[in-house]
Order: sequence, then C-alpha cells, then structure tokens
Amino acid sequence: MANAHMLSIDLAKRSFQVCATDRAGSVLYNRTISRSKLEALLREQPRCIVAMEACATSHFWGRFAGAEGHEVRLIPPIYVKPFVKRQKNDAADAAAIAEAAVRPNLHFVSVKSAEHQARAVAYRTHQCFVSQRTQTINALRGHLAEFGLIFPQGVPHLKEIRTAMADDDVDVPPSIREIAGLYLEHIDTLTAKIDELSLRLREAMAVSAELRRLCTVPGVGPVTAGAIMAFAPDLRTFDSGRNFAAWLGLVPKQRSTGGKSRLGSMSKMGQSDIRKLLVVGAMSRIRWIVRKGVLPDNWLGRMMARRPRMVVAVALANKMARTIWAMMTREEDYRLA
Repeated sequence: MANAHMLSIDLAKRSFQVCATDRAGSVLYNRTISRSKLEALLREQPRCIVAMEACATSHFWGRFAGAEGHEVRLIPPIYVKPFVKRQKNDAADAAAIAEAAVRPNLHFVSVKSAEHQARAVAYRTHQCFVSQRTQTINALRGHLAEFGLIFPQGVPHLKEIRTAMADDDVDVPPSIREIAGLYLEHIDTLTAKIDELSLRLREAMAVSAELRRLCTVPGVGPVTAGAIMAFAPDLRTFDSGRNFAAWLGLVPKQRSTGGKSRLGSMSKMGQSDIRKLLVVGAMSRIRWIVRKGVLPDNWLGRMMARRPRMVVAVALANKMARTIWAMMTREEDYRLA
C-alpha cells in the first residue's frame, strides 16, 4: 500500500473498484472494496494521486481525498473511454482511469466546494419543480380534452381551467371536478415553491456583487446568473472567452481534414443548463427587437437581416458567453460598445 503512487477509483454508491499503480505505471492491485474501506484507505494511504471520473459523487470524494492531503484528478468520462481495453467492467474502467490520468496535456475538472454544489442543488430543484408543474398542467389539459374541454398551454391559462371547473353549466362528471381540484391544488403548491426559490435567487443577487454584475448583461436574469455561478468553475481558468463558449458547447463541430476546414452544427458538448438559458435569453432579445419592428444598425441587426432567427440566437448566445467571461475576469459591469 505504501508504494502506491496513484489510486484510480471507479465510483459507485456502495462498491468501489480501486486500481493502485506505482510510479512506473505497473498495477499493484485492482480490487473491489466497500464504502467504509475506501474511506479508511484514503485516510491511511500516504499522500498520492487519486484519480476518478468526473461523475456522480466525484466532487464529494474529491473533497474527502483532498482533505487527507492527496492530489485529486477528476477526468471527464469521455477522455477515459478510449483507454478501456476490450470488455467493459469495473476493473477495466479503473485501469483505464489510471492510464488516462497520466496522459500529458489532459484537462482535469476542478473539485467543487460544498457551497458551490449547494448552489447547483438549489438551481436544479427550481428547474425540477418547474418541469413537474409543466407536466402536471399538461396532464390536466389532456384529461379535460377527453371531455371536450380544450385549453391553451401555459401557466397564465390556468385561470380558464379554474373558471370552467367552477361553472356548473360545463358538462363534466362531478368526479372530474374533484380530480381537477387535486391537480390545481398540486399546481398551486409547486408554484409557491417555485416562487420561493426564485425569491432566494433574487435575494442572493442583492448581496452578491458577481450576480449583480452578471445581471447587467442584456438577456441574463437572476436564474441564468445563478446557473452560471452554480455550474461554471472560476472563469479565470479559461484562457479566453472562446474557450468558455466552447466549454458551454456554443461552437460548431469541426469535420476538417486534408487542410480543408469544415464546420458543422453547434456541438452541444458542454454545460447544457447554462447553454440553454443563454440561448433562451438571446431569443428573448431577438423577439424584443422583432416587436419593435426596426432592426438596429449593429452586428445583431445585420445578422437578423440575413440569417434564420435560431441561428442568430445561438450566435448571440456565443457572444453573450464571451462577454460574460470578459466581465467576470476583468471585474467590470456590462457596457454598450
């Protein structure tokens, strides 16, 4: 155990595969251990490299290993996959992690603090409740459609459903009114929780200079700013705004060969939550310009005059990502060019 230079761990909930290697890369052992034994191993093992895939629970174990003095290397799973030899199993995965962790020029994922992850949980909870509310509304609309009652989509049209269920002239069985009441009560509960979480985001913005700075960007609100603070690492870790945009998946795929550059559609290989919110914010800016009826005499106006609206939204989201990187690294608020 004392000679182990690296511990490569294939993570799970209760059973963990640990591959120990020496400085030469030779495997000392590759065995399955329990959760309690893994904790004991990390405490007793002299300082070494602890390599894991950046997947579920990896940041917890990264903090645990880091607190014991180990050097933690979290590797994106897509970089580990090429090193899996033939059959895929836990032992092969742990050995692949060990091989990937010593590759030169490999980019590792920084370990998130507990506070950083807590912000992510708050945002995920908000999004989960929003999805559940949408699912519940659509289920209610679907049930009522079976009785000839058709209602538009969206939360604002719930009042039409309430009015119809309270109207005795609407021909539906009494049991349907009771069930619709259960749905509406559940929707009200979810709405209250969503509003409470949104209020927390706004309160956090009032005390956080970084959140206030992010909200100065047109198309970025408290939810988007909270997602950036929750999921993005320190933006100073990116060398440029383009690297941050590429991390978000807002750059085109490359299919280049033979010296010919071929760019395809947006890669979508990065952080999906922030990317989606930036595209939604960009689309809201475009809709606002369309409602005005006059295209601005700038880059955005010229793009809208010659490109499809969704293409312009993605390009604008890319520009917003680069702007955010510049603002956060220079600690400046947004200003018009």
